[in-house]
Amino acid sequence: MSSKTTPWEELVTSALLGTDRRPSSADGDRGPVALLDAAALHTVRHRAGLLPAPAAARPGTAPADLRPPLPPAARRRLAQLLADRSAPSGAGGRRGAAPDLTELIPQWLATAGLHGYRAPEALLPALLDAARARTDLRPQALAFAGPRGLWLARLNPDWKFALRGSSGGAPRPEVTDPEAVRRLWEEGLFAERVALLGAVRAHDPGSALALLTGTWPTERAEDRLMFVDSLRTGLSGADEPFLEQALSDRSRNVRATAAELLSALPESALAGRMAARAASCVNPDLTASSASIAVEAPHECDAEMQRDGVVATPPSGRGERSWWLGQLVESTPLSTWPAQFGGRTAQEIVALPVADGWGEELHAAWCRAAVRQRDPEWARALLGAPSVPPSNGPGTASLAERSKLLATLPGTERAAWVADFIAAHGLSEAFQLLGVCTVPWAEPLGRSVVDALDIARDAGSYPWSFSGVMGLAERCLNPAEADRLEVLTTTPDEPEGASPGAAGYWSEAFQRLVSTLRLRAAMEAELLPEAA
Repeated sequence: MSSKTTPWEELVTSALLGTDRRPSSADGDRGPVALLDAAALHTVRHRAGLLPAPAAARPGTAPADLRPPLPPAARRRLAQLLADRSAPSGAGGRRGAAPDLTELIPQWLATAGLHGYRAPEALLPALLDAARARTDLRPQALAFAGPRGLWLARLNPDWKFALRGSSGGAPRPEVTDPEAVRRLWEEGLFAERVALLGAVRAHDPGSALALLTGTWPTERAEDRLMFVDSLRTGLSGADEPFLEQALSDRSRNVRATAAELLSALPESALAGRMAARAASCVNPDLTASSASIAVEAPHECDAEMQRDGVVATPPSGRGERSWWLGQLVESTPLSTWPAQFGGRTAQEIVALPVADGWGEELHAAWCRAAVRQRDPEWARALLGAPSVPPSNGPGTASLAERSKLLATLPGTERAAWVADFIAAHGLSEAFQLLGVCTVPWAEPLGRSVVDALDIARDAGSYPWSFSGVMGLAERCLNPAEADRLEVLTTTPDEPEGASPGAAGYWSEAFQRLVSTLRLRAAMEAELLPEAA
């Protein structure tokens, strides 16, 4: 081989074109062999000539985490859950009979958080990787990771998401330390300030409002929107002067959010102004032979209405007057209407016929008002009896809106209503309603869901049409139900006309349900302090 060093670019060209077409000065009599020898020599020389980079500063000591350690069994379970999170799921709608461990991570983290455990140091990387991949895990995962998780996140750019709610990866200052809070509020990044404002608001709403008012004139419009939205937590009459001032903000979105928050305060001046406008539009129909409601929608949207948050331009396909009417009614305190209609209850008002086809618009606005004002009496009236088909209900046929109304009711009542709804209408329309029910499901609801699944199996259809409900059942049924459901894991005779193999697939789905419930019970037992 020649002692002369062949340029790297020449070697690459010869390798790409072939030594027959483009021989290099390193070929000699050996052609390709000489080319490879020259490339190897060039590589060794290049590596030998590299200079070591300056050493980076050593990271500081990880902060202490004084929370108690996990019990050994729970630590092993967490390692199993995190290792399984990237396992491929079944194809074609089939998941087999084994529990889906990935879907159990949120429940495990929630339970561990209730007991106040700290994360094992050796599992912090896997925990941060899981939180990076699934945004729904981040709040619970980062709380469980604690200060050591944030310290570790500073050392890997892949985990920078963990630092967005903290001060450079250090623990957020205690909300009871006013000097540290003020310093971060004045000097922190936007995400740090949003997280700080939320934490202070949860601890002391007045202190958070004072922080916000101190810097409000200098904040950017997009930042002001996030900050004013944080006032939803702990909203009270003390926030009214600030929100009333925000109605004149130069940002339309800030004005709209301020108006929405003020309308959720029934005693606010804005709520009173909206009530006066709405009461002039919705009245008892004095021309009818029986009690009914007359509606005269606004004919214009003046400047004062717009300042109070009424959007003048309707979405495509909506009429202006109905659009304005809906905004007025949804921003009006629901306590306005009994006095407007002779002392009638919410249920009696909702049952009144509405003249000239305005009923759907009026009831939809009342639904939004009930959700905004968290009024269970009006929510019950607008939901109606669960046995009534949604299309004939007193409020709205929208299952999304019904879910929001249900969320205003106490958990036990919510579960009972959904259980009766499923008994009357089956599971096809119940998925969104089940999503707002308290976990674990109360027995009437759990029994209603299982009975409906059993009926679907007897009908001979495949279980894949109910995979969403089955997945919810695995996460939300009371684990104590596992033994009672064991009978459903057997494979019954297929009824005449059933889909081929459906009975076996249902048996597999119920085996997975029972196995998941038993696994959840074991997880909860492992996290008990006496398991340590």
